[in-house]
Amino acid sequence: MSDPSAAVPTTAPYGSWESPITAELIACGTIRLGQIAIGGPDGRDIYWSEGRPQEQGRSVVVRHRPDGRQQDLNPAPFNARTLVHEYGGGAYALVDGETLCFCHYDDQRLYLSGPDGQPHALTHGTDLRYADAVHDRMRGRLIAVREDHRQPGREAINTLVAVDLATGDERVLAEGHDFYSNPQPSPDGKRLAWLSWDHPAMPWDGTTLWLADVQADGTLAAPTAVAGGTEESIFQPLWSPSGDLHFVSDRSGWWNLYRLRGGTVEAVHPMAAEFGTPQWIFGMSRYGFDAQGRIVCAPEADGDSFLLVIDGNDATRMATPYRSIGELRVGADFIVFNGASATEAEAIVRLDLATGAHDVLRRSSRHAVDPACVSAAEAIAFRGAGGLESHAFYYAPRNPRFQGATGARPPLLVIGHGGPTSATSAGLKWGIQFWTSRGFAVVDVNYGGSHGYGRAYRQRLDGRWGEVDVDDSIAAARHLVERGAVDPAQVAIRGASAGGYTTLAALTFRDFFKAGASHYGIGDLEALAHDTHKFESRYLDRLIGPYPERRDLYVARSPVHHAERLSSAMILFQGAEDKAVPPGQAEAMYAAVRAKSLPVAYLLFAGEQHGFRRAETIRRVFEAELYFYGRVFAFRPAGDIEPVPIDNLS
Repeated sequence: MSDPSAAVPTTAPYGSWESPITAELIACGTIRLGQIAIGGPDGRDIYWSEGRPQEQGRSVVVRHRPDGRQQDLNPAPFNARTLVHEYGGGAYALVDGETLCFCHYDDQRLYLSGPDGQPHALTHGTDLRYADAVHDRMRGRLIAVREDHRQPGREAINTLVAVDLATGDERVLAEGHDFYSNPQPSPDGKRLAWLSWDHPAMPWDGTTLWLADVQADGTLAAPTAVAGGTEESIFQPLWSPSGDLHFVSDRSGWWNLYRLRGGTVEAVHPMAAEFGTPQWIFGMSRYGFDAQGRIVCAPEADGDSFLLVIDGNDATRMATPYRSIGELRVGADFIVFNGASATEAEAIVRLDLATGAHDVLRRSSRHAVDPACVSAAEAIAFRGAGGLESHAFYYAPRNPRFQGATGARPPLLVIGHGGPTSATSAGLKWGIQFWTSRGFAVVDVNYGGSHGYGRAYRQRLDGRWGEVDVDDSIAAARHLVERGAVDPAQVAIRGASAGGYTTLAALTFRDFFKAGASHYGIGDLEALAHDTHKFESRYLDRLIGPYPERRDLYVARSPVHHAERLSSAMILFQGAEDKAVPPGQAEAMYAAVRAKSLPVAYLLFAGEQHGFRRAETIRRVFEAELYFYGRVFAFRPAGDIEPVPIDNLS
């Protein structure tokens, strides 16, 4: 039988190539992998959450037993998803290693799901949300973050509460700060550690690590701040088996490991790498302890994650194919994590610490794709805003069945990640391969302000959001144009959420991109300051300036107020129930662009929030954006794609 990959490629315009990586594959053949836990009677059962677009985005907790059996623990219609901070995370906890406690999306109450598999409501109140719960075994209770929305018109109140597992009764343990996370009882149950922070800080700006004795009645005695502050970010406090409190701090300029021993904070294996990450959601984990007391962790350097085992003064790097490692949990002699390599998408991976052998327990994609169609990330560095070195990952077009015409160069998609205090990784993403397998080049930019390169790199965006991110995105594209890798006449920019703002700002304030796609992006910074939820309500103080004192900056950097400067085509995608960036943002931008007589399209999706979770939405968005670029860049996409109404396109 002949090898189809050895056939002479068909010459076809870039962007028009037929690809096996379809919108249908991404929408219906992939799942979102999330929070991981280890439990069971002998500590060898593995749990994870998965968001299923095929079930309208429902989040399900799955149990994997050592014999390979897998079981859904929250049956339909139960949806294990919390709305604390709107972004959620930390939606479930294990009680005695087997009973599941989770926050149900529909009513945000806590539910217990035991051996009978039928969830039973634990908490009683309405307008209360819960996250980051942990089992306090000594007292038969959960300790969790609670977000109280019972006072309409006022900001939600966040506290740490204890929830009695028998009655569901609640007791506030810590209050008075704007935000809480990471409650961690000590191994003997006598002490509790947790994090707090206050407006206007975000958790990656400044958090405080607290420690208190737990009294006989379960209340906390004289909480003491042991690390952190307004200019030091603490991440993931965790007790060692011997009772030493460990945590990650960026006090050195890098998120590194520390421990509290005898009242003194000690550094643990300092290095120029990030052992922490921005706490956008609850339940994040980057290190843990094995049965020998060794620290197993997943630091990140230069955009790539790696596994490190710290044993006293020695540190050993473990070889794996994974370039992106998250949600790391450590068992007695094994670890579990969410990993992605350059050629394989995210998966739940179990790795044996003795042998290094690893098994994939669950893949995010059900479909296998010819590796010859996969474009691997190339880390690139270039001079960005202010002449400083900035970073990105470049993906060349790749499809063995096709090639571009002689002398032609591919169109380029510049991607701005969300956050903006977030980052992209080199792990395989089907959303990028969708484009590269059709003949697009893609550059995924870690602009100044991204994490993974130290605190100073994150702070480049302070006071300059809408400038540094835009300039770095343009610099990345110019770098590739100068390399001769892409067509300078066919460069587009796309992004979601904060990346959508970068997109809109780039199209408005710079005359460089020919088109752009904003996915629930921000067009009016002043409206965002008024309308967004509590967690991000003061985020812009640092990124732009205090409001209303610096209202001039908010107006100056809001694309919606400067439509006269627009000269590029645009498509906007928006969820109708988005609380982080309400639909009014997209609608105002759409009206402004349409009034300018520029090509523009707007798609609003009922039932969707901040981030699209439904299969039909995901499918439509990919195909609509491809159709839009085809019309703007004058190529015909492969396949039968439903047309998109585009205003002002002759």
